[in-house]
Amino acid sequence: MTRHSHDRADENRRQVLYWRLLARLFDPNEQPTLESASLAVVEDLGLPVALLDPAVSVDTVVQRFPALAEDLRGLLTTAASAPAADDTAAQRPGPAEVRRAALVSKVLLNVFATGAGPVSAGQLARWQSDAGWFEQALGVEAGELRRQGGTGLGGTLAALEGDLVRRMHLREVLADPALASRLTPSMSLIEQLLRDKANLSGVALANAKALIRRFVDEVAEVLRTQVEQASVGTVDRSVPPKRVFRNLDLDRTIWQNLTNWSPEDQRLYVDRLYYRQTARRTTPARLIVVVDQSGSMVDSMVNCTILASIFAGLPKVDVHLIAYDTRALDLTPWVHDPFEVLLRTNLGGGNDGPVAMALARPKIVEPRNTVMVWISDFYEFDRSQPLFDGIEAVHRSGVRFIPVGSVTSSGQQSVNPWFRQRFKDLGTPVLSGHIRKLVFELKSFLT
Repeated sequence: MTRHSHDRADENRRQVLYWRLLARLFDPNEQPTLESASLAVVEDLGLPVALLDPAVSVDTVVQRFPALAEDLRGLLTTAASAPAADDTAAQRPGPAEVRRAALVSKVLLNVFATGAGPVSAGQLARWQSDAGWFEQALGVEAGELRRQGGTGLGGTLAALEGDLVRRMHLREVLADPALASRLTPSMSLIEQLLRDKANLSGVALANAKALIRRFVDEVAEVLRTQVEQASVGTVDRSVPPKRVFRNLDLDRTIWQNLTNWSPEDQRLYVDRLYYRQTARRTTPARLIVVVDQSGSMVDSMVNCTILASIFAGLPKVDVHLIAYDTRALDLTPWVHDPFEVLLRTNLGGGNDGPVAMALARPKIVEPRNTVMVWISDFYEFDRSQPLFDGIEAVHRSGVRFIPVGSVTSSGQQSVNPWFRQRFKDLGTPVLSGHIRKLVFELKSFLT
């Protein structure tokens, strides 16, 4: 067979695999011709036929064939080799590209073909594992895209996961310790647990609490690292440097003593040591976090509740936490324990911002030493102007006001355009996006 014939055969085999992928994504029923042709391709490549079985998880394939793990990691970060545009022959796929098509098809089919009907705890756990492999194929850590959310792939994955959770008979799963142990906590799962906690009791409630606690601890560890890595306050030049070895500025010390160099002794005689100034400007600050606990703000509420607890652990930061829908609740006594805070929230209901503002304003003692973070989509019950008037008064008093539309949202966050424009005019634009933005804003003010 000529090289041209080989190239054409590889191109056809790759097309078969991708046509099968598209067919299975849009129609779960098998297409016998495509299935048999794909089977022949996979066997010819020496790959396991389990790659063609959507019921087999990627984890299972890797456990049986460990060598495939490295092939899967970073699989979607680069296309095939990129030859010169005018090299037509070189652009034709070879066996490596056919192999890549088989692996890509497996990952995409397992993640995006979620079917319909009830979902078991095992099926959810398998999908979460497959989604982790998809994220690794994109070159990121497993779970990273789903934590970020947003409107891209992260939002799509979070939406798929949320749909699977909603299709699962969660109460029955939680009542069975064996099934509950197979659940992996995620934002979608936590949302359902928080919504349904009033209907849980006994073993089911205990398992739900354990899952919430695990999720809170995992997210807290990530956010705590981000807080530690964020920039801190400026160096206070008025404070003399501590004369300890770790602060010794060797470069400056050598430079300033160069005139003491002795050519005869081949030594530098130091008559003065120089130290780096490391003291930071720290001001006792008050952080007031107001969280909209209506159903549309679940992920932002969970993340910001955990974030508030982390800042509450910093020295000289006085954190207050208020949650609201049509009523407002002062959760400050539990701010150090986000798990307890979440158990006291009631998701759903409408928005009545002025009620929350009435509870928050008395907490402002020194306006210029206070930051108020308000997390909401700002869709009010015909009370938009009263809430904005209260916010404007707080801002004018010297309080650093930070309106937050979303952080790590599982989908596109819709913020009331009326408020969005007025916040922009006020010089306090709505902050949306990854929670690292909020971490940076808070850390720069509070430290």
